[in-house]
Amino acid sequence: MLWATAGLVALGFLVALEIAARHYGGVPGPITNQAREVLFPPKPGPLYGGLALMMVVLTWRQRFIAAGFAVGVDAVFVLVRWLVDADVPEGQFFGNGALWAMLGCAVFAITRRTGEQRVLLLKGVGLGLLLVAGRKTGDTWLLITAKTRPTVLDPYVAMADHALGNPSWLAGRLLEASGPVSPVLDLVYAQLAVAAVAVALYQLRNVATERRFPRHHLVRTFLLIGLVGPAFYMIFPVVGPIFAYGPGTSGTGGVQWAVANLWPHTPPPITVPHPVPYDGITPRNCMPSLHTAWATTIFIHSRKGPRLLRYAGTFWLTATLGATLGFGYHYGVDLLAGVVFALTIEAALRTYDHGWHRSGVQLVGYGTAVFGALLLSYRYLPMEMAAHPWVYGPLVMLSTASVIYGYVRTTGSWEPKPPPALRPEPQPEMV
Repeated sequence: MLWATAGLVALGFLVALEIAARHYGGVPGPITNQAREVLFPPKPGPLYGGLALMMVVLTWRQRFIAAGFAVGVDAVFVLVRWLVDADVPEGQFFGNGALWAMLGCAVFAITRRTGEQRVLLLKGVGLGLLLVAGRKTGDTWLLITAKTRPTVLDPYVAMADHALGNPSWLAGRLLEASGPVSPVLDLVYAQLAVAAVAVALYQLRNVATERRFPRHHLVRTFLLIGLVGPAFYMIFPVVGPIFAYGPGTSGTGGVQWAVANLWPHTPPPITVPHPVPYDGITPRNCMPSLHTAWATTIFIHSRKGPRLLRYAGTFWLTATLGATLGFGYHYGVDLLAGVVFALTIEAALRTYDHGWHRSGVQLVGYGTAVFGALLLSYRYLPMEMAAHPWVYGPLVMLSTASVIYGYVRTTGSWEPKPPPALRPEPQPEMV
């Protein structure tokens, strides 16, 4: 019943986004875009990542068959497009095969499997397709934010960021001077889903043998953050320092829409903020920083893995924070809000699994209160934050740290305690 209810809710949400995309942008929504990729060149996205997640429910023999089928279908599509000289956008050559393999497994489950085997295989297919659909819904959400929010609140966030010392401006200058570091950070920022799939595959590695999914895993938190987070883009539309105070990037807003061309060399002066108009293309996707939220969950879920996975999770979080600031995509206060948001979502899921324990409910309530207080202070107290950075800066940092401490302490108490080591019985000695 839980999976069926979740499926119906997800379908209703996708239908609503499909209608909104056609109404506001006159473009196809996530359902149409996903359906067309059965035959047409797919947009770059986690299609093979979705296939990898689906294959956690298969045996090794079945995995090789599914992977071989996906690669074979892609090879046929590439050959046909080459023969007919089809116009294929750059980077959209592969991916149809992965979608065909997932849909084929769904048909196989319905027609050739029964009982628990059918349910487990359909859960795997649903997990893979949800990851793919998450990318489509994200694109639609970003389009809606750009079309429905003609003004942005960047001046408010820029003033609030004075309390932290304008970290985006500092990181931007450091990244300019670093040289070879930029391509690495750009790769990390763009391939966040790859890290998520790697951690998820480790967590789900025993599904095929145990014939069940673990109670909690990364994909749940990852998808819920992507589902809930964009709602705050609508409430608090922000485009980011490189757009509001810099030259922008190719294909989106630039100097003609910016408040001033200051990023990253000149911090914005302290002035009374006000909403400013911006173009209808650039997504309002800064508050909170969902990249930071996702990287935080990757870090959390990598803690129980082997040493290499823990190192990778730490690196991905650190590099993501550096990229979001250094490329001018986010302000410092966005990142703190993203951390609190991620921990609150993660705590809510862990509390649900734990049976709504009192300590968990208190943690979720506290995280929600801190997140709300941060957004309200950015919106209604930015001048005070800019004028008194030595008061508000530590206060914002401490409030974030308190949520981190509360999460670690509360969830740590839920972990099963290792059994006490057995003391050897005293043995009699010969005299």
